[in-house]
Amino acid sequence: MNQRSCLKNFPILIVSFFVWGAILFFAQPGWGEAGKNNQKIYVIPVIGMVEPGMAAYIKRAVEEIKNEPDAVILFKMDTFGGRVDSAFEIVDTISGISKGQSIAFVEKKAISAGALIALASSTLVMKENTLIGDCAPIIQTGEGQKEAGEKTQTVLRAQFRSLAKKNNYPEVLAESMVSKNMEVYRITMDGETRYMDKIAYDDLTENQKKQVTQKKTIVAKGELLTMDDTAAFDLGFSKQSVGDLDQALAFLGYENYNLIILKETWSENLVRMLQPFLPVLMLLGIGALYTEIKAPGFGLPGIIGIICLGLVFFNQYLVGLAGHTEFLLFLIGFLLLGVEVFVLPGFGVAGISGLVVIAAGLVLSFQGFVIPDPSFPWEGRLLLRNLGLVLGSFMGSLLISLVLVRFVLPRMSILVKGPYLSATLEESHADSDEILGVRPGEVGVALTTFRPSGKIKIGNQKIDAIAQGEFIPPGTPIRVTSVEQNRVIVKQDTEDKRIQ
Repeated sequence: MNQRSCLKNFPILIVSFFVWGAILFFAQPGWGEAGKNNQKIYVIPVIGMVEPGMAAYIKRAVEEIKNEPDAVILFKMDTFGGRVDSAFEIVDTISGISKGQSIAFVEKKAISAGALIALASSTLVMKENTLIGDCAPIIQTGEGQKEAGEKTQTVLRAQFRSLAKKNNYPEVLAESMVSKNMEVYRITMDGETRYMDKIAYDDLTENQKKQVTQKKTIVAKGELLTMDDTAAFDLGFSKQSVGDLDQALAFLGYENYNLIILKETWSENLVRMLQPFLPVLMLLGIGALYTEIKAPGFGLPGIIGIICLGLVFFNQYLVGLAGHTEFLLFLIGFLLLGVEVFVLPGFGVAGISGLVVIAAGLVLSFQGFVIPDPSFPWEGRLLLRNLGLVLGSFMGSLLISLVLVRFVLPRMSILVKGPYLSATLEESHADSDEILGVRPGEVGVALTTFRPSGKIKIGNQKIDAIAQGEFIPPGTPIRVTSVEQNRVIVKQDTEDKRIQ
């Protein structure tokens, strides 16, 4: 009976054996993190000034790898910040990465726009003795650097609040990185710790305030939130303070990972290198084109101008600010200048129109918009800055060109080897009393009416001549009285036998 029962239940025992074996196998330690073993981790350095070149590089790098389903992107931070528009573009790029697949590792500092970029990632880890925060927008004025107004701060606070809400950071603390007029407390209320600014705290009812068991000022009025790694961990921003990148990845559970550093391409390196010199290139390019217009033909200045302005356009095209519109404006401008140089010599409507069109193309190539958006106050300031940059380059290049044409180019012959004709015409004279074989006293006949100039015939020669203030009809005998400065002076020959 027992043997039959065992045989009967044998299939059930076999199935149970495999089920429990599978459960034990998948329940082994580390299996839950198997997806993090042999993980590809792409490292994108965010180092130096935040500017359009960096934004283009990060966008290109993220686009290359974000379609990999298991890709993890780590942004290694070391920046004092930079342009607001470039920072917003980088934040948009990072926000397009799937949640949980982006890490910000602050290696040295993430200040100002760098803090905005760091908070855009899903996870923040900081190396020991590093800093993050202080994102007050600064503008340049005639009196020096000045904190931007409330309109700009409002937009930045909204962006910080949105990123904090998305990645579970304290929202009010994130906002306090932007504005100095915020005062933030950490309070314990009903056994729960929360962060609250002064306005929200003052709005609490008296009963609610009585429930507050602890209150501590985290950000005083007149200050911006700037945290070291310890404070960032304590306030809920950083996940951990670590010694290096390997420790950060180990803390996040990555083992046997493959670290891939995404470097800038040669063109991106060129863009970052040329960015500080774009005003100089514009100055040289416009000046060279103006010099070419003032000089006959087409030569070295025209080539230099095209190369310099071409580098400016190429640079802005690579960072994504210049497109088909700007290229069309550049082309139209150069065509108008070509008309001025080759078809209509001098400097007129075509030349002026060409320079104006090129200036418009240059202004647009330095910004990602045509008309400033009122909701982004810095766009208006950026437009004014670009106008000043381009117009300043035009005025500077005009002055430099005038100096070159007036003083430098005439002296270049001293430095350049000959051969030259060293003689001048200062001592030469054309005061000869004989021209074309005609001498005073010779006689001939008037071929045309003299009023007072006309033509005479002496022998077989036809010569232009001038009468001595008298009317001489054609066919009248004449006599050459003098030859002065290549002019033949004649009068009626009254002694001629043909006169009746």
